Amino acid sequence: MANPKFRRSENVTGDFFVDQTCIDCDTCRWMAPDSFTRRGDQSAVYHQPENPDQRLMALQALLACPTASIGTVDKPIDIKMAQQSFPIPVEDNVYHSGYHAEASYAATSYLIVRSEGNVLVDSPRFVPPLVSRLEELGGIRYLYLTHRDDVADHQKFHDYFGCERILHQADVTSGTRDVEIQPSGFEPFSLASDLQIIPTPGHTRGHTVLLHRDRFLFTGDHLAWSTRLNHLYAFRDACWYSWPELVKSMHKLATYSFEWVLPGHGRRYHGDYRVMQHQMQLCLNWMAKIAEIGVDK
Repeated sequence: MANPKFRRSENVTGDFFVDQTCIDCDTCRWMAPDSFTRRGDQSAVYHQPENPDQRLMALQALLACPTASIGTVDKPIDIKMAQQSFPIPVEDNVYHSGYHAEASYAATSYLIVRSEGNVLVDSPRFVPPLVSRLEELGGIRYLYLTHRDDVADHQKFHDYFGCERILHQADVTSGTRDVEIQPSGFEPFSLASDLQIIPTPGHTRGHTVLLHRDRFLFTGDHLAWSTRLNHLYAFRDACWYSWPELVKSMHKLATYSFEWVLPGHGRRYHGDYRVMQHQMQLCLNWMAKIAEIGVDK
């Protein structure tokens, strides 16, 4: 956990605190919004947990923090309960894996529990408490990687569970050259009847998203909710390959039906199909405006 010697002065007095190693990844702020907020360029505790639910969320954020920048003054005797709460249910058979990895700049990983075999979406940290819980839930059949940036401990998960890894060929690097399934081209690819991989070049050349049951869209670094803009958006300032290609990919994605946007980076969003269609149009309108003026406004 965090070092109390480096506790940020912006924290309120009390048990939980954030230290100066925080990388401003936003994980704790969306996982436990009642306790954590942004102060300057880092997170801080603005409200100490006052009830069991708030405390559990704060402990979950502590465990998920990729840099171990969250700590407590007193040793948390209920930490095992928090460990057992992962993966955290999102809806139906979809879960938030937790244990974000610094190697993936705190990208969120998800778990899809299926009778045909579970799917881990992007790689969390390989840590014993999570591995044990994944075993209890049926292990991992596929480790789907949205793009080259968020692979973290993929090799360890493959070695332990024997899962098949999936990464678009255009995003394969020396560290992922042994990935078992490497789709190529830019047409949709059906992994199973309920799992469709959709190429979305832009953030990286080989970026893809995963659509599950026409409800859950796992978007990696392609699409997320913006609290500042109050609508869905793309990462203009973190587009490493091609913004024009990303715009094209977003237009293609807007033709699909889904209810959940579950990103690797950024905030998740949920709405019915009609609301999501409206949000996608807002996103496309914003992207067109950015293309015209050349800045993020």
